[in-house]
Amino acid sequence: MASPLIISVSGLRGQIGATLTPEVAARYALAYSQEESSKGPFVIANDGRRSGSIFADIINATLNASGRDTYDAGVAATPTVGVLIRSLGACGGIQISASHNPREYNGLKLFSAEGRVIPKCEGEKVLQRYQSLASSAFDSPWVDVEHIGSRKCIEDTTLAHMNATLATVDVELIRSKKFKVLLDSNNGSGSILGRRLLEALGCEVVICGEQANGEFLHTPEPTAENLQGVLAKVVDTCAVVGFCQDPDADRLALIDETGRYIGEEYTTALCCKNRLENARVQGALASENLVINCASSRMSIDIAEEFGCKCYRSPVGEANVVDLMKKQNAIFGGEGNGGPIDPRVGYVRDSFVGMAQVLEMMARNDRPLSTLADAIHGYSIVKRKVGLPTEGFQKIVDLLWNAFPNEEKNTEDGIRIDWPDAWALARPSNTEPIARIITEAPTNERAVAICDQIEAIMNGKR
Repeated sequence: MASPLIISVSGLRGQIGATLTPEVAARYALAYSQEESSKGPFVIANDGRRSGSIFADIINATLNASGRDTYDAGVAATPTVGVLIRSLGACGGIQISASHNPREYNGLKLFSAEGRVIPKCEGEKVLQRYQSLASSAFDSPWVDVEHIGSRKCIEDTTLAHMNATLATVDVELIRSKKFKVLLDSNNGSGSILGRRLLEALGCEVVICGEQANGEFLHTPEPTAENLQGVLAKVVDTCAVVGFCQDPDADRLALIDETGRYIGEEYTTALCCKNRLENARVQGALASENLVINCASSRMSIDIAEEFGCKCYRSPVGEANVVDLMKKQNAIFGGEGNGGPIDPRVGYVRDSFVGMAQVLEMMARNDRPLSTLADAIHGYSIVKRKVGLPTEGFQKIVDLLWNAFPNEEKNTEDGIRIDWPDAWALARPSNTEPIARIITEAPTNERAVAICDQIEAIMNGKR
């Protein structure tokens, strides 16, 4: 049985031929173009999955037939799409990607003219428009032959993104180290800019899965379980670091020189620390702000406190992080799933930003990644997936709220429960038909115990 189509305020995803069909994609793209009042062009790209080019053709044709011009970026990483929108002066963009979902999935992610995932208020309007189109005859405003939009292919999709990333780090310092690195792009879109960027930084690059064809070499989400086969390759190739991307390259997990999985949570934390270290060296560190989401490790909060800065927490979701970053004028931010966000490059989670920042941190400190990671006070974080109740998620919120009457609680995104030394978050997923439980504590035993307790309550066993 196919999983239901998952629609959020920033996009949709579903199973090819079941819930995500050519008609669904065309309706959704058209709904977005109708809600975008600007008459400028859209950037269209895909993450390399087998179905990606098909949906790119459908979306380009739909927009052209309704009178809109498009720039076709072909296979490109999600953060690259954001940079292209700004550099080309486009009015928005659509990235065709299912992120970390398996190959039978695909999806559409919507970008604004700012080169960021569209904000919630705009996304809600697109969703309402899509639902209106889906509930009536598909009598969309097709134009006559004189007003058909044009489709232009972008010749160099990565130069602007590479240059923006290089401008944020000490390129010559990194080049002087002549690092050997392993890049696991897993046959997703990350290798296209990944090799070019890393070689520009003077690295010797070994790539696993360089063909951006969506034929994943391992389960695509860059978790410890899925990267077991990559760990030994870092050691075998004598690489100083392993960079592991998800298919659309907006997430980055780290493996150190010993073959140890450092993970995704450390990616944003290390990048935040490097950004603040640079600000201090440059004499620009004052009351700088950072932003993470409420499901991210408190490592970044500790780092901000170490530098006398403030780290804010937003609800889960890239758009929510970006909204708070802009509100607080944050110099860096991101999500704990390995998605650093550097406003100097773009308000998009960006694995390439992560690679450049980590390499600069290693070069400036002249220390291996293992030492840099160990220097950050870590916590044990446990993440689980559980089934959604048929009665809806509000029942879970009520159960957990009543089960912890004396703890600090927040229902801005699912329900978060805070203890003096730990926290737990239960929320419905925006990308899969599941609920997620995340707990963090000083020890693995306590984090697991809290997670067990939360799951038992959610399943009605306590």
